[in-house]
Amino acid sequence: MADISREDLDEIYAFAVELGKQAGKMLMDAAQLRINGGDETQKEKEHVQKENAVDLVTETDENVEAFIKTQIANKYPLHKFIGEESYSKGSSRDYLIDSAPTWCVDPLDGTVNYIHLFPMFCVSIAFIHKNKPLIGIIYAPFTNQFFSSCTGRGAFFNQTQRLPLVRNPVPPMSVNAPSGCIFSCEWGKDRRDTPDGNMHRKIESFVNMATELGGREGRGGMVHGVRSLGSATLDLAYVAMGAFDIWWEGGCWEWDVAAGIAILQEAGGLVTTANPPDNYATDPIEEVRLGSRLYLAIRPAGPSSTETGRESQERTVREVWRRVRNLDYSRPGA
Repeated sequence: MADISREDLDEIYAFAVELGKQAGKMLMDAAQLRINGGDETQKEKEHVQKENAVDLVTETDENVEAFIKTQIANKYPLHKFIGEESYSKGSSRDYLIDSAPTWCVDPLDGTVNYIHLFPMFCVSIAFIHKNKPLIGIIYAPFTNQFFSSCTGRGAFFNQTQRLPLVRNPVPPMSVNAPSGCIFSCEWGKDRRDTPDGNMHRKIESFVNMATELGGREGRGGMVHGVRSLGSATLDLAYVAMGAFDIWWEGGCWEWDVAAGIAILQEAGGLVTTANPPDNYATDPIEEVRLGSRLYLAIRPAGPSSTETGRESQERTVREVWRRVRNLDYSRPGA
């Protein structure tokens, strides 16, 4: 597949921005029906369970995805489309993204939040070419937060403020990171009470990050705070904003992260694997594999008197790796 020209990419970006606004309005209109109550709430079907009692889909998820898919097919009929709801209905769990121009969409990230009217839910739209997310759109309509990016053009909050928000200058990572950092994480959908299973490993890692320095046999991170938004997409947007310093997670699918990764990388952030390598102190820090389901993100960082911003990000990665457990999330074809 030939490279996409700058002019074509800018056109795709403009289309994606408008598509995100329209899809976000659909989410907000559906949420308003829930707020209004009465007979109108019957327009929204009861949520249904996919894998378990916290893996849910609503009519809104499906309607918004169908709208986005139709708009893309009309504008770019040769582009591939991967959406959470259509993927979830299939029997395969293969990794489907390749070098072709591809749209990767989560029509409603934070479905549980939406059902409970907790405002952290959003639409997520990514455009990917040659396996790289080039455009990211995230719109959380309840809070009117719109994140967008196009490679080479910058990353923005509400289309006017460049990300990260603190830019004069962009601060380096804390010298004692993860101490002094906001650490974001999610409980995820794997709730099996299995000894040494993913949930238990996550909890141990959360406690390590939160415990006082010197605690947990030296693994205490004493982070400023631990946050769980219930939306991996918005976690990444907040890291790009600089509001979160660190995001560590396993189990996400590509539609959960593609737009967020595009935005975070364009803002100057770092995204690598959640799982510590054999030698976390010296092994190379590689760029994340989009289909890996294992993610560690570090906010954009500026230089200090002793290190570059990238050096401070990499130092933080290694300090996180020192405190977290390996997670077991796999999928074919990634």
